[in-house]
Amino acid sequence: MNMRESRVLRKLREGKVATCIKLNMADQRIAQMAAMCGFDCIWVDMEHVPNDMHVVESMINAAKIYDTDILTRVERGCYSDYIRPLEADSSGIMVPHVMSLEDAKKIVYYTKFHPIGRRPIDGGNADGKFCLVPAQEYMRTANDQRFTVIQIEDPEPMAELEEICALPGIDMIFFGPADFSQGLGTLCDMSDERVKEARRLVAATARKHGKWAGTVGGPANQDELIAMGYQFINLGSDVRALASYFQSITASCSDKEAAKI
Repeated sequence: MNMRESRVLRKLREGKVATCIKLNMADQRIAQMAAMCGFDCIWVDMEHVPNDMHVVESMINAAKIYDTDILTRVERGCYSDYIRPLEADSSGIMVPHVMSLEDAKKIVYYTKFHPIGRRPIDGGNADGKFCLVPAQEYMRTANDQRFTVIQIEDPEPMAELEEICALPGIDMIFFGPADFSQGLGTLCDMSDERVKEARRLVAATARKHGKWAGTVGGPANQDELIAMGYQFINLGSDVRALASYFQSITASCSDKEAAKI
């Protein structure tokens, strides 16, 4: 009995770009639809969205039918908050607002097994096929086929960016431009040169140290981000798609008068 391989890691290791879509809605049918449409990864959020582990688990089960990964952005908390999504068979976790090298080291310690870290062991969940995968194989495969993503989305950790990107056990560095701009006091002004430079620097430094670089974008700037060195790009979200569709309908119907009979 083998553990499920990661589609995202397969594509990244082949030198390809992996695509992602963020889902705020809790309906696993939306995850199925996104997976059917060909996204490599679905981003499920526990930082900002009131999702619990039952939601995460249902999303994972819906997506993996179509060989689509789930990346769970976790809450900042104890080690259990980091490993539960992995044990539910999330292909990766993303830890927000990593503020220092020491912060990143703690994340590695709790999310990677020996010899990289000291993630607590329990193969009796979905990722370990409920103890059907031998323990040593489970630990080796988890280190190889599950990915740990940290978010650089504040100015403070930029002073230690080289050391953070060089840290073994971190698989991807993900740049968050919105919060980074807030940290600069520019309030979501993505045209600010300091935001642009940070985005370029994160990609370059991640790649320099053999890490993958991820960020948010869209079809309009996807090629620009790829040219910068980003290989994992979140291209949109369900809430933006639905809002745009709903607004287009209501705009076409706005203030129409009924036919006079």
